[in-house]
Amino acid sequence: MQPAQTWPPELLLRAQGMRVLLLDVDGVLTDGGLYYGAEGELLKRFNTLDGHGLKLLARAGIVPAVISGRDSPALRQRLAALGIGHVRLGSEDKLPAAQALLQELGIDWSQAAAMGDDWPDLPLLRHAAFACAPPNAHAEVRALAHHVTALPGGGGAARELCDLLLAAGGHYRRLLEQHLGPTP
Repeated sequence: MQPAQTWPPELLLRAQGMRVLLLDVDGVLTDGGLYYGAEGELLKRFNTLDGHGLKLLARAGIVPAVISGRDSPALRQRLAALGIGHVRLGSEDKLPAAQALLQELGIDWSQAAAMGDDWPDLPLLRHAAFACAPPNAHAEVRALAHHVTALPGGGGAARELCDLLLAAGGHYRRLLEQHLGPTP
């Protein structure tokens, strides 16, 4: 089967060689809304397309990692369900957290992709070899990004980036064919 998705060749070239994807949470893996009750943050809405994309990324050997300024039980539960073990939560200054994580993985910035939506993410996007933002990101973040997704944060933006990284790394078609199973 021929994949339905295509990307411009220059975008695929830019995204080649990525070994880690650094992701923000609020506004990237969620729509950015915060749901509070009397006992604090109760709910976060995640998109299952994003979750499956992150699992596919890991299967292809590209490490999904999360660096967020916030922390919550709902977030920890979702990351655990996805098997994402490289996590830095409550990191207001994200650059040192990212540098420590990259050092732990033995990966440098030339092999790092990052996706963020607001000013705290700017240092990561500036250092990453491939910077991405959802269309609902702040204007300064979109201006710095190499790619702005068509889908919004919390609505498939992370999956769109995962698919792009999989295609750039030569993994997309193989994974798609595995999901299709044998030809009828």
